[in-house]
Amino acid sequence: MTFGCRLNAVESEVMRERARDAGLTDAILVNTCAVTAEAERQARQAVRRLRRTHPGRAIIVSGCAAQIDPAGWRAMAEVDRVLGNAEKLTAAAYLSTERAAVGDIMTAPPTAVDLPPDRASHSRAFVQAQNGCDHRCTFCVIPFGRGPSRSMPVGALVSQVQALVAGGFNEVVLTGVDLTAWGADLPGRPSLGALCRRLLRLVPELPRLRLSSLDPVEVDDALLDLLGDEARLMPHFHLSIQAGDDLVLKRMKRRHQRDDVLRLVERARQQRPDIVFGADLIAGFPTETDAMFDNTLRLVDDAGLTWLHVFPYSARQGTPAARMPPVPGDVRRARAAALRAAGDRRAQAFLRSRIGTRAQLVMERDGTGHSQHFAPVRPQVTAAARALVTVDITGIEQGMLVGQPVLREAA
Repeated sequence: MTFGCRLNAVESEVMRERARDAGLTDAILVNTCAVTAEAERQARQAVRRLRRTHPGRAIIVSGCAAQIDPAGWRAMAEVDRVLGNAEKLTAAAYLSTERAAVGDIMTAPPTAVDLPPDRASHSRAFVQAQNGCDHRCTFCVIPFGRGPSRSMPVGALVSQVQALVAGGFNEVVLTGVDLTAWGADLPGRPSLGALCRRLLRLVPELPRLRLSSLDPVEVDDALLDLLGDEARLMPHFHLSIQAGDDLVLKRMKRRHQRDDVLRLVERARQQRPDIVFGADLIAGFPTETDAMFDNTLRLVDDAGLTWLHVFPYSARQGTPAARMPPVPGDVRRARAAALRAAGDRRAQAFLRSRIGTRAQLVMERDGTGHSQHFAPVRPQVTAAARALVTVDITGIEQGMLVGQPVLREAA
């Protein structure tokens, strides 16, 4: 059972592989998240439920919440073993009988997450390019669960992408805790844009490369240039914005301001006019006034954001933000609802704008797919998972685009 980010989803595949190799075919693996208190509460609730429904099976807990508070998880009677974020990727951890194996994540070396293509359960291949974070946003505990920023070497990433493409994947998604920090700890300090260009050059048979969450202040010129001249880099950037008010951003200890986001989206649109933006936004950060929140709400339209991930602020023990004057819970929830409504409005407008256009999809197991812009599409055709399908978009049903297959594309 996996909670949290795409990086956790990648690592859960490796955990299953390591546990299987160790003969733990009946163990239940729970990969936790610590980004919000609610995420951790849900994981604890799930562990208790799993113990009731599977009384005879071993429950192994790992992930960021377990890394940050191993004693708390070890104290749960329902938990048989606790593994740290570094240990969960090693074979030795699953062969050991120790009740807990959680090392110092701040000294953990980079670990390449390389899963055989035939064992990957997703239709799109997620590749861990980077792990950890060197920044200290005042609301965030993730650096204490993931450790400092560590980049995977270019050669290892190229080899992994080549293997995935040979194994039938048509889309690779680069992931990381702070993906745009990739390369800062490598010789010569290469940028994420340089990595993407090299991957696309050395793996010419890769049809689609997509990026996970990007820090607006770290998006480099090479990446923007590549966006303009390489169609295989998907026109969809998901930005870790968090707020649209400069004082809130300062109190969050973010490194960008509102105008930085507006300049970035404008530059990206100059390179690729059809690009679509997603964003992470926090509602009700401590000290946030109505006027400050309005700045964030207006940013959705001002920056033209389409796919929103909205979180009501959740205090994490030990963070500076947890000591700031809080916004009442009902206000936080109302503001989050307002942001989600704005996001839904823009998403529906985007979907309507795609009617009459042509889209290429990577098919999922449920018969749907995602376009280049990450729009959900249900094609009127049966195709295998991972297959590339081209459709003419004809309408919208239940919040999803529908399309007719293109049997023969024009030359």
